[in-house]
Amino acid sequence: MTSINWPSWLLWGFVSTMALSTLVALSQGLGLTRMNLPFVLGTMLTPDRDRARAYGFAAHALTGWMFSFLYVLIFQSLGAAGWWRGAILGVGHGLFVLVVGMSTLPGLHPRMASEQQGPTATRLLEPPGFMALHYGLGTPVAILVSHTVFGTILGAFYQLPK
Repeated sequence: MTSINWPSWLLWGFVSTMALSTLVALSQGLGLTRMNLPFVLGTMLTPDRDRARAYGFAAHALTGWMFSFLYVLIFQSLGAAGWWRGAILGVGHGLFVLVVGMSTLPGLHPRMASEQQGPTATRLLEPPGFMALHYGLGTPVAILVSHTVFGTILGAFYQLPK
């Protein structure tokens, strides 16, 4: 395995993460989903609802950058990147988020109710449910599309070292 093209990863990992974040925010703003991902992530870190959005955005940006590094490692191991390879990884990533990530979120989130016990005085956020369907029928579509775009951008523009 050759070395990582660090400048390319830093740039395109950031760009793909911002594109994903923009699409998720756009889908909420257009009413396609009720999920506000920065708020959900931020309330894991603070009970302050105003600060939660900022903390959540930062957490999502850093997490996206870390996932982009995983994509780059996969591209490196394959010896090629490409938009379609990135898109395939993005679909897999989105499915993982929907099926595994959303089902484990209530157990990890200190302020989210669970499917089995419902809300309490400290656990008031609605759990996402299977494939985040509690946040609307458009939520799985928004998550899959945004993660596919993430992978497509990264795959199309990341340059393997020569």
